[in-house]
Amino acid sequence: MSPRITSSIPGVADHPVVTLGRVGVLLVNLGTPDSTDVPDVRRYLAQFLSDRRVIELNPILWKAILHGIILRTRPPKTAEAYRAIWMTESNESPLRHYTREEAARLAERLDPTGETLVVDWGMRYGTPSVGERMRALQEQGCDRILIVPLYPQYSASTTGTVVDEVARELLKLRWQPAIRTQPAFHDDPAYIEAVAQGIEHHLSTLDWEPEVILASFHGLPKRYLLAGDPYHCHCAKTARLLRERLGLSESAFRLTFQSRFGREEWLQPYTDETITALAEKEGVKRLAVVMPGFVADCVETLEEIAMQGRETFEEAGGTHFSAIPCVNDSDAAIDMLEALVTRELGGWWAKAQK
Repeated sequence: MSPRITSSIPGVADHPVVTLGRVGVLLVNLGTPDSTDVPDVRRYLAQFLSDRRVIELNPILWKAILHGIILRTRPPKTAEAYRAIWMTESNESPLRHYTREEAARLAERLDPTGETLVVDWGMRYGTPSVGERMRALQEQGCDRILIVPLYPQYSASTTGTVVDEVARELLKLRWQPAIRTQPAFHDDPAYIEAVAQGIEHHLSTLDWEPEVILASFHGLPKRYLLAGDPYHCHCAKTARLLRERLGLSESAFRLTFQSRFGREEWLQPYTDETITALAEKEGVKRLAVVMPGFVADCVETLEEIAMQGRETFEEAGGTHFSAIPCVNDSDAAIDMLEALVTRELGGWWAKAQK
């Protein structure tokens, strides 16, 4: 299937050149500040924390709290966390680096010429934006676009808000492309295998064996679960499938939730409290943590777990700690993305050219 070019329409003067016939794939991740400077971090946090899907509180009250307290006090601390994990050589966050590399490697795997299919990437918050990259794909002749939120487990505050943003962009367009959205892949065999392979590979590089592996997922307020969000159930199923794939017991492979914010109850058990309890109460000395809810390493995995988690564990009496990298741009990750994308593109595009 080659792109079709329409340069003019009879009877219509100065009609613009229109390119049609390509299929677009847009990988979407959460987002990142453009730098570790406090103003850039504040701008990013303001966009992220202003999303009504992320913070489901009275909007008038939350706006006062956000602009009156949080955006005045939190950006310097968050900027410091980003500095601890920033990739100085390329001057970017790991999340941006790995998301871009995933898109580039997937494009090379599917259609390196870009003749029939174009793979791009964007961020829900920060740059490059979802709208910017959707327009870029359309300008390249993509009249059908598959949106791939890089969140294995569905939540309204993650996948849901990506779909919201896509819809807002479509409202601006006179000529809308056809849209498909990659569904949650928390139990997809390709995803489970990619994460399991990553765990096995990392453990093979250690000169010690963990007594316990924690599967730490980003947390949500408990009331989101009670309101019908399936995220907790998706995380639990992911943890169970990984445990079965690795052949581990429930005591050796445990589900926890990290990154809670504010005073209300979040999904439990909490990762930080579990890390402390394992060392202090159960006498665990060797601990590994995997974060299957993140496709690419980011501040939550590298600073919160790999750095803060290690410090917490060692202060509680642990001796050996390791944070297992996300799938990132590994071969297993690209295998996973290829399996997901080619299935969702059925009827639109087929990898029959190779």
